[in-house]
Amino acid sequence: MKSIKAKKRFGQNFLKDENILHKIIQAIPNDDLQVVEIGTGLGDLTNYLVKDKFVTAYEIDRGLFAFVKNRFVVEINTNRLKLTNTDVLKQFDKGSLHDTSYNLVANLPYNIATNILFRAFADENCRNILVMVQTEVADKFLSDVGDRRYSPLAIICQHICESRVKITDVPNECFTPSPKVSSSVICLKKFKNPAIVSEGYKKFLKICFNSNRKTILNNLSKSYAKPDILSVLDSLGILPHKRPHEVSRDQYDRVYENLKEKYD
Repeated sequence: MKSIKAKKRFGQNFLKDENILHKIIQAIPNDDLQVVEIGTGLGDLTNYLVKDKFVTAYEIDRGLFAFVKNRFVVEINTNRLKLTNTDVLKQFDKGSLHDTSYNLVANLPYNIATNILFRAFADENCRNILVMVQTEVADKFLSDVGDRRYSPLAIICQHICESRVKITDVPNECFTPSPKVSSSVICLKKFKNPAIVSEGYKKFLKICFNSNRKTILNNLSKSYAKPDILSVLDSLGILPHKRPHEVSRDQYDRVYENLKEKYD
């Protein structure tokens, strides 16, 4: 095990703190769903998961795959663990990460965490998401209107998830090697029938948050005629000098629908 070193290209940092591992396990939804783990690392989280759950795990690193396969021979032979050596993003391209409903539980690689979360949002079989990500990313998904960290990620997350909770922050020294950024464990519980967030709406939000220092009017005026924007904002009772983080999800929904009617 000592000969296995984390690879930067895979965004690997191995979580070794038993206290944090226990907090993750305790936060897993109390249901009978399968668990999908992305990036097994050395298998320390996997070791806890397979005690109570049937686990499907994806590991891109061939060396780690071989190590974990050897570590969990019994669990693999008894079908408690299904281990696959592949790029999980390619697996998402093929469809769901599991053929039945599942909970995603993972210490996600920092470099693709946001991409994975959006893929999990779109995966109809994914019911709950319990993952460790960079704290800055966590805050963007969990923030609410009025918070300067409020972002398109938070608004999209509100459309998809009925609850968004931070389980714990994780100090850098809990990892080997120690990352340069701070980490947090978050739990996202999806609606039973989550909304479909269109690419048009995502593009609209990107325009609205183009510059956090500018007003919603100034940001939107880069793509829409100012008289049209003022008309829509006035009809909805939204002051044009509001900053992006001061406008609620429902207000963004209504502005988008009104402008869409004018420009479609």
